[in-house]
Amino acid sequence: MTIVETIGVLGAGAWGTALAFNAHTAGRKVKVVAREPEVAKAMSAGDGNPLFLPNVKLPPISTSCEIADLNEVDAILAVVPAQFSRSTFKELASNLKDKTPVLLCSKGIEQDTLSFMTEVLADTIPNATPAVLSGPSFAIDVAKGLPTAVTLACEDSKLGETLMQAIGRPTFRPYWTDDLIGTEIGGAVKNVLAIACGIVVGLGLGKSAHAALIARGFAEMTRIGIALGARQETLTGLSGLGDLVLTCSSPQSRNMSFGKAIGEGSNPEEILAKRTAVTEGAASAPGLVKLAERHNVVMPISSAVSDIVASRVSVSEALDDLLSRPFKTEN
Repeated sequence: MTIVETIGVLGAGAWGTALAFNAHTAGRKVKVVAREPEVAKAMSAGDGNPLFLPNVKLPPISTSCEIADLNEVDAILAVVPAQFSRSTFKELASNLKDKTPVLLCSKGIEQDTLSFMTEVLADTIPNATPAVLSGPSFAIDVAKGLPTAVTLACEDSKLGETLMQAIGRPTFRPYWTDDLIGTEIGGAVKNVLAIACGIVVGLGLGKSAHAALIARGFAEMTRIGIALGARQETLTGLSGLGDLVLTCSSPQSRNMSFGKAIGEGSNPEEILAKRTAVTEGAASAPGLVKLAERHNVVMPISSAVSDIVASRVSVSEALDDLLSRPFKTEN
């Protein structure tokens, strides 16, 4: 394949909508599949996405609720929440041309199987060509055309070049790597760590504690990444350290705002029940901890987040446990 003319976007949340707009602006023909009929109607009419990306003006983009409408696209941006990806991919399988590139844009770990999204795709659509798109990129920034850089991972460099040319713009800059697992790990782990950073902010523990948590969280990301076969340079790049810094530094992040509300005294379950958008870190935390245990990787911050989200411990108990850990060498 030497050119991508038509791109399908599976999922019309805030990130899916922003990516659809970006592909449209890059000159591609775009077809979006939304779950909500009202979103499909609004996006097709040029009324934007008032449910998931309000107050952002967007051009009309062809949007439906039928996965079958993606059967002739040249590539797919899969922007379905991680915990719903398997069931959605099973439905997509019969509507996909052989070897169609599927760029996995969700950042998470499947709870039941501890699988990353490339593994879920391989299980459900083995004839698809996997790719991963991840990095420091808020949907609102991409939708407004603000400068953004991301990692695009796929095994074949020529395909990587094709996909970069298809979705890249001066203000949306993809950088290719063949390290798919490293790119996925960064996106999944940073969401869990962002919850911890939000808790620190909500508790009013100060900038020093916030900075320390980001640094020690990155150490956890590196340990689990190396254990699972990621490359160090991927973890220190856009999809690892870059995304970690963004997500852990802004309450605009759903994960950080979730943690902040917990730190301020709200109940995790009640916070999630009020949200229309998925908070991926809350769903991925249990799976991340189980993966760490399976590979004998110590991840105390991530474990604390998992326990807090599940209401197994209070915030104060988790904080006491972390601060009473033995002093160690940094490396």
